[in-house]
Formats: sequence, C-alpha cells, structure tokens
Amino acid sequence: MSLRQMNYSALRPASSPHLPLPPLHSTAPSRNAVTENIAIEGHNVSYAITTNQGKFVPILKNCSLRIPSGQLWMLLGPNGCGKSTLLKILAGLLKPTDGFVYVTKPKSYVFQNPDHQVVLPTVEADVAFGLGKVNLTRDEIKSRVARALDAVGMLEYLKRPVQTLSGGQKQRVAIAGALAEACKVLLLDELTTFLDENDQMGVINAVKDSLESSKDVTALWVTHRLEELEYADGAVYMEDGRVVMHGDPSSIMGFISSKQSSYIDQINS
Repeated sequence: MSLRQMNYSALRPASSPHLPLPPLHSTAPSRNAVTENIAIEGHNVSYAITTNQGKFVPILKNCSLRIPSGQLWMLLGPNGCGKSTLLKILAGLLKPTDGFVYVTKPKSYVFQNPDHQVVLPTVEADVAFGLGKVNLTRDEIKSRVARALDAVGMLEYLKRPVQTLSGGQKQRVAIAGALAEACKVLLLDELTTFLDENDQMGVINAVKDSLESSKDVTALWVTHRLEELEYADGAVYMEDGRVVMHGDPSSIMGFISSKQSSYIDQINS
C-alpha cells in the first residue's frame, strides 16, 4: 500500500443510538459482524509501546468505533489522547497490540503536512503519480486526474507548479490524488492545522463535495477545531487513549461544552 493508500476513565461507553457497538469487554468479533453499509469498524483496539528502559506504555485502550459508508466523521479529543495513532492503525501504518480492525479498501491516508505527500513538479503529475501502477491508457489517466481535481475544485490548476500553491490548495491536490486512485476511504490527519480560514474552508468543502459526488467514499477526519464539527455527519470523541463517546455531532459538541464548563467552574471555585 502506498502512502496515499494505505488518565481519564471513560465517562460513557462508546455508543450510538443508530450504530450499536458491542460491550467494551467483549472479545474481537468475527468478520461476519462487518455489514455492507459500514466502511470503518474497530473493536477493542489497543496499542502500546515499550520504551528503551523497558517500560510498557499503553497508547490506545480498548477503542471501538463504527463509521457508515458515504459519510464524513470527525475524530476529536485533547492533544495526546491517541487520535492520530488510531488513524494510523486504521490506515495500516501501525499494527494494533490487540483488537479487530476493518476498513474498506482501497483506503488512502492524507498527511497533516501536504509537503510530505505532494512532491511532483505540477498538479497534474502529482495527482497522476499513484496511477502508474494501474494498467490504464494515457487518456484514462487524464480523465481520472481531471475528475479528481474537479471534485476538489482544483481543475483550473491542472498545469500549475506545485510550489506556487497555498497550503490548502496542496491539501486539496493530495485529496485529489487519493480520489484518482478510486479510494473508498479517506483517512485525514488534521488537514487544517496550519491553514488560514480561507484555506480551511476550501479543504472542508473539497472533502464534502468529494463525498457528495462519489456516494461510496467515506472520510474519517482527525481535527482539533471544534467548529469543523458542524460539517460532519458523525463524530468520535477520545480521551486518554479511549473512545469516550461516539454519535451525532450535536451530542458530541454538547458533551465537550459541558466538560469545558465544568473545568472552568473548578478553576474559578
């Protein structure tokens, strides 16, 4: 798989009124548990590292989540809670210590920093890069590249040098590269961290438009920006390596706001 394809106890168990999950203490389910309308599924996913001093350090602890096909979901939580680690496990870049993971293929991982992914001289060349391993004619490659760039609003930049693009435009080119390879799942790691508001909205709209134009594409987006929740179909909230809540964006936002208010009250008391 290419790079494109690739402590706080739980206040509430991972759950959703529409997408019931098994109890956190259950054993890993068989693959028969994965249904056709689910693009991403994880059960009791754990991950740990061993330091040079031989100390065992848990990073993820029995994480469970389920993401429906054709939707954009956000993965949120405080810094260091394990969001990016979980995303890399779903992408296949890390192997879980324990648990079960299913992600519809082909899948694509898009980096936080587009300079790690958008590397060829022109937009057209970069989006076409991953198609070299596929048996396509030149016309078929051009057609795929054009459709992918059109889906992210970058078709007019087809011949532009990559070095002339803004950070947000580079992110959209990276997403187009994944779409050109006909990926079914986009795994997006904090794409807007270093972007201004204009580029932030450009990337968000590019992802939303991509999902609307290809109904079978699913996206899971790691973010620290709460305002991006309003564009999501669902969300997963993590703390201290655990999935604390899993459901609709308004419920997740209410939960986070309540925690923030409680923390402020404690400081002021």
